[in-house]
Amino acid sequence: MPNYVFLVVFILIYSLICFYIAYNGWVWLKAAFSFRYKKTYSFLIAGLSSALFISYFIPSFFLEVIGGFWMAIVGYSMIILPLANVLYFLFKRRNTLKIGLGFTISAFFIFVLIYGSYNAWSPVVREYEVSLNEQFDEWQGEEMRILFVADLHLGNVIGERHLQRLVDITSRENPDLIFLGGDIINDNISPFQENELLDVISKMQAPLGVFAVPGNHDYYGGDLLLLRDEMVTAGFHFLMDEVVTIEDTMSIIGRHDYSNEERKSIQELTSEIVDDELPIFIIDHQPREIDVAEEAGAHFIFSGHTHRGQLMPANLITSALFENDWGHLQRNQLHSFTTSGFGFWGPALRIGSRSEVMMITVTY
Repeated sequence: MPNYVFLVVFILIYSLICFYIAYNGWVWLKAAFSFRYKKTYSFLIAGLSSALFISYFIPSFFLEVIGGFWMAIVGYSMIILPLANVLYFLFKRRNTLKIGLGFTISAFFIFVLIYGSYNAWSPVVREYEVSLNEQFDEWQGEEMRILFVADLHLGNVIGERHLQRLVDITSRENPDLIFLGGDIINDNISPFQENELLDVISKMQAPLGVFAVPGNHDYYGGDLLLLRDEMVTAGFHFLMDEVVTIEDTMSIIGRHDYSNEERKSIQELTSEIVDDELPIFIIDHQPREIDVAEEAGAHFIFSGHTHRGQLMPANLITSALFENDWGHLQRNQLHSFTTSGFGFWGPALRIGSRSEVMMITVTY
């Protein structure tokens, strides 16, 4: 399908959905409050439905946040409104039911905006413990603390304030090693540079270093190499299909994102490891090749990307698409960790997921 045809079809479908939502809202407002300001209401709906698209041409915190909220309303409305319409017709179009359903749905959306905002902007630290004693007896008793975070999506909405929360968590947890699992920026590096976020993120430090990989959103704006330069300036190791050995302790493989069709396979990368007696740690933005990592003899694979659906029931989709869409999964010698992410994409909301940082304590 040509791009312009797809665009026309998308605009048509999206417009019909917005009209459906707007019509239901108008019917309720008239019944509950005798609301008669049709032009004002139409202008409001037009502004809400176009805000996110306008923000692509006019970067704006306000437009992105409002547009994101509207997208969440659209998503949930497509589940709730058809059910409400069916109930209304089943009970013979009773006006009291119409008003009651409207208040109930409005209360639900208020809950989503308040609770979802709290989950998105209030990160938690999730602790995990993994033992490798049976595989590396010669290092028995040693311990390493790894801070793993992904999906920062730094941009016009997620900026210095939220990033500082991550820096504060890092200082408090005092990890030995830090992994950044991709989607560091939200498509465009300009807000990162204009808001001088390099000065903030460079405060993330660990004795064994900070290792980062790109995610799909780090490619979209064509700024991947600029991002790499920024990360190197921050003192980070930005790995794109590279292998690094740390102090005879571990081999770290940092991969290009799955969306890069030219990236090396896990087998190609493991063949570059010099000391095959060391545990292998893989950082791979999307958790699509857990089975391949296991077969290649890796001991850890760290991923993000899924956001754990971000807004339920999308978590049902991510759990169906990925073997480990969130949390810790063990496959024989391999430990898979997939984080729900520190930031968010689209709506500044999380329902059924939480902004998080993973702290993994590895004992040998």
